[in-house]
Amino acid sequence: MLQLILGGARSGKSRLAEKLATDSQLRVTYIATSQPLDGEMNERVAHHRARRPAEWALIEEPLELARVLRENAHADHCLLVDCLTLWLTNLLMQGDAERLNAERDALVECLESLPGEIIFVSNETGMGVVPLGELTRRYVDEAGWLHQALAERCQRVVLTVAGLPLTLKGTAL
Repeated sequence: MLQLILGGARSGKSRLAEKLATDSQLRVTYIATSQPLDGEMNERVAHHRARRPAEWALIEEPLELARVLRENAHADHCLLVDCLTLWLTNLLMQGDAERLNAERDALVECLESLPGEIIFVSNETGMGVVPLGELTRRYVDEAGWLHQALAERCQRVVLTVAGLPLTLKGTAL
């Protein structure tokens, strides 16, 4: 099963994804896409680490998400990817549009062949005003297109607001 959990900052999306992973009763691997490059991001990473069960495996991969999914997806396994918008930011900051397109396309194309359970967490960033600045507008556009492509392929899509899940597609939580 493929699931996409969307929400704003501090909406409860990661906590919900972690609960779904635990409830799956499968072996869980947490795939972290962040690159903690400053003190504030280090604190966020530490908060997430402290909340995760010790028996969960961890893979840190900021760029090659499709490869990591293909290598680690198994029928008896749950992969939790947190988060797609950080992954997208990492690719945008590479300054290589071809690499961004190739990695995004590889992710979308591999989804149908992945066994087991995959839970994606991502920030919904397109619900506000059109941002100023070319890079920020590109980020919001790329995130929106990525979310649409994933939502089309996922069996469940959930929007989390104030810690409350709203099922947009699939079986309600």
